[in-house]
Amino acid sequence: MIVSDGLFDNVYNPDVLSCLANLSNDEVFTPPEIANQMLDLLPQELFRNPDTTFLDPACKSGVFLREIAKRLIEGLKPQFPDLQERVDHIFHKQLFGIAITELTSLLSRRGLYCSKYPNSEFSVSRFDDAQGNIRFKRTIHTWKDGKCIFCSASAQQYDRGEELESHAYELIHTYHPEEILNMHFDVVISNPPYQLSDGGNNASATPIYQRFVACAKKLSPRYICMIIPSRWYCGGRGLEEFREEMLTEGHLCELHDYKRSSDCFPGIRNGGGICYFLWNSSYNSHNAKVVEHDNTGIIRDVTRPLNEFGDLFIRDSMACEIIRKVKSLKEPALSEMVYRQKPFGFRTNFTDFDDSGDIKIYNKKEKSGFAYIRRERVTVNPELIDKWKLVTSRSTSVPEEDNGQVLRLSQTFLAEPGSVVTESYVLVSTFDTKKEAEYCYNYLKTKFFRFLCQPTIVSPDVSKRTFVFVPIQQFNKCWTDEELYAKYGLNDAEIQLIEETIKSAETV
Repeated sequence: MIVSDGLFDNVYNPDVLSCLANLSNDEVFTPPEIANQMLDLLPQELFRNPDTTFLDPACKSGVFLREIAKRLIEGLKPQFPDLQERVDHIFHKQLFGIAITELTSLLSRRGLYCSKYPNSEFSVSRFDDAQGNIRFKRTIHTWKDGKCIFCSASAQQYDRGEELESHAYELIHTYHPEEILNMHFDVVISNPPYQLSDGGNNASATPIYQRFVACAKKLSPRYICMIIPSRWYCGGRGLEEFREEMLTEGHLCELHDYKRSSDCFPGIRNGGGICYFLWNSSYNSHNAKVVEHDNTGIIRDVTRPLNEFGDLFIRDSMACEIIRKVKSLKEPALSEMVYRQKPFGFRTNFTDFDDSGDIKIYNKKEKSGFAYIRRERVTVNPELIDKWKLVTSRSTSVPEEDNGQVLRLSQTFLAEPGSVVTESYVLVSTFDTKKEAEYCYNYLKTKFFRFLCQPTIVSPDVSKRTFVFVPIQQFNKCWTDEELYAKYGLNDAEIQLIEETIKSAETV
């Protein structure tokens, strides 16, 4: 192969293996078919307009820009009959990207321009420099108290030398992202990085995808289309403001949801699932088209209010209908009975036990599961000591395959009068009689009960919020699923959904 003079002038040629080693664990590459499904959400006249501009602010493989280029090359034939003139216009005037790492900048340029270096003779459209319209600028974190003020990354892990990627992504490491390229974009489309280690225990990580969405809005585009984890629906660290804005601002017009991320990204597991959405600056309604997918294709397509259940978004439209039927009876929620953290004032790490004490304290520090303390040590809710108590482990949901957190309630039991619990347990309720407590425990084991808990579960922790959709029953009988289905008027399809979704209590 003859290489033209100047091909590698002023171009740094990195070691590919070093670049690969620096990829973060959440750099998930988007399959072309998913990229095209996302592009299908946009008004297709955008691809017939020579003035439409597109930006991918987190380029990985360049798949979005490449697939957009294909549509523009077809759509602009009438305006630019000459293919080379058309390609030059598209690549120079309409397609732009910001790569997240040096390696992904090379991948993206290779995918779009057919050359890592668009100033070379091998590029399908020649530029004056080696970046073309896909830029990569090494950005540094801004540290304060060991954390980056922009992305909350841990200085201990990401304060690196120049030989390693900083993972300080350019778009979200500035107060003024609109000044990076200093131009207007009609469409911002991307699959941004999802999280970064924040230096906490157990490989703790903080989400950052919401920051890409927020910065994209600062660019004032007409449309934003991004694919991100679904955990923002009802939980996640630092996602409260993002969730509220997405559900209430009125610009989210279409949401596609995959409960299992592997149905969207083959071979990839991301507990809680994946979604992609279309944000339209001119759309103004709380109603959005919600499309549910599995590995067979679309399973439901419903237009409904995003903020119907307050600050929680229920992903399953049929589950929404079940919850509506439950709420129509206007019964108080079980969450009103559930006590807050530290129901008796004892933290998880409490170990100041007293073998001569007269009160049993259930905890997870002792192999037996309990120890003793003296009654006078209980200064919080002492009036509950001599009641029957229904308690469950605070960490009582577990990751299941690719489904995110699934409620198990396997560490649930009745604590007898003369006992208390540490913060390791959630105090569901208290009762004067053992029979009432047993009836409530039996209710908790029904599939109906656990199905209504499931939409709120996004982490291992169970809290009052877990039971916000569960209605309180009269605990004077042993409730069965069949009786509960009949009471709330569930139809055959709704009953089948519960039966297929929730395992029998005896198997959990």
